[in-house]
Amino acid sequence: MFDDTIAAIATPLAQSAISIIRLSGPDSIAIADSVFSRDLTKAASHTINYGYIIDGKDTVDEVLVSVFKAPKSYTAEDCVEINAHGGPLVTREILKLVLAHGARLARPGEFTQRAFLNGRIDLSQAEAVEDMIEASTDPSRKQAIYSIRGQIKTLLEPLIDDLMDLIANIEVNIDYPEYEDAEQLTAETLLPRSAGLLARMDELLKRSKQGVMVQDGIQTVIVGKPNVGKSSLLNALLDEEKAIVTEIAGTTRDLVEGRVRIGAFTLNLVDTAGIRDSADRIEQIGIDKSKQSLEQADLVLLVLDGSRPLEKEDDDLLEQTAKRKRIVLINKSDLPAAFDPKESGLENAVVISAKQNDMEKLENTLEAYFDGDSMVWKPRLSNERQIGLLEQARSDLLRAKQAMEMGIEPDLIEIDLEASHNHLKEILGEVHREDLLDTLFTNFCLGK
Repeated sequence: MFDDTIAAIATPLAQSAISIIRLSGPDSIAIADSVFSRDLTKAASHTINYGYIIDGKDTVDEVLVSVFKAPKSYTAEDCVEINAHGGPLVTREILKLVLAHGARLARPGEFTQRAFLNGRIDLSQAEAVEDMIEASTDPSRKQAIYSIRGQIKTLLEPLIDDLMDLIANIEVNIDYPEYEDAEQLTAETLLPRSAGLLARMDELLKRSKQGVMVQDGIQTVIVGKPNVGKSSLLNALLDEEKAIVTEIAGTTRDLVEGRVRIGAFTLNLVDTAGIRDSADRIEQIGIDKSKQSLEQADLVLLVLDGSRPLEKEDDDLLEQTAKRKRIVLINKSDLPAAFDPKESGLENAVVISAKQNDMEKLENTLEAYFDGDSMVWKPRLSNERQIGLLEQARSDLLRAKQAMEMGIEPDLIEIDLEASHNHLKEILGEVHREDLLDTLFTNFCLGK
């Protein structure tokens, strides 16, 4: 428990129906009682109390005060929430009053940080609170509520426990060498179980990376040779004139970006410079950026000009993106067709007219693509920090497995197994650095 009491406005400071001023700490109830018209010291936990906020003889506002006593509160401390009328002036006045009576202004995220440090939630649950606030898609919301309910811990605990069992087997062998031959222990116990753990980590990593991609928005790059209608496509999807469109090849020389919602998913769109050989140094810089964006993309929209025969640049791009997640688009359907998609091996291509804003087929294709089995929500980790730590745990375990295969003594293998174990526990905050915690919680809202 902390020895001071914090307070902050927990709702946006704007005109609204209500606002909430939140307090947490050992003196929360006493401080709220000192500015309330009724006795809160005898109020039962989890009750709402009607009355007035008073400043000496002046009545500040008519309010409802919620009381939550430790440990059954958001922070596991005594907490009070003052529900006031939502004007910025009255909200500030109430905050100033509770600060004047002994509370300290909370830092961003400090309420959730206290919940974590007091042991009510683990670090993955704390991160999920901010994820829920920022959720802009249904997959984001589903992942946030999954994490808030503590399911990431449920997901990781079998891995953590199985690693601990491996370490315990080695410890027994060290303490009681007559218990089991080291070579036999490695062959019959350590090696097969390590291989099984690696396979489970790989599956979780694959699922988590794909899930974070969908949650944060699918990085989608629009590529094609110059003048095939890439910028027109971007403008049509965004329903605004984001990119310059002319009949002059090479108009787009830098990356143009935008976000569009397709069904339940968000695409982070990047319109690139037309990829071709160019002697223009500035255009070549744009082409190099296009190639870099192509390498980093989760999804490629490859645009071909249906009014012109396929050329070498088209064939090169078709080959470069053949193994990528892509949708081939044949643009300019408003003009006479210069080739047959089926005869060109492009029977799955989507025919559109970006100029005429004919996007229905593409939008239906995108929505069906992301609603398919490959994108069904499954339990997973929720952000890059967690995935990064799981990757480190996997690397540690892989080193241990390789050492087992080389016949290295189990007591040396234990070092890597313990590192893997610690990295998994760090995901939940059971092992943590103070500077990391400060950075994580600073990103939270004030009052959360």
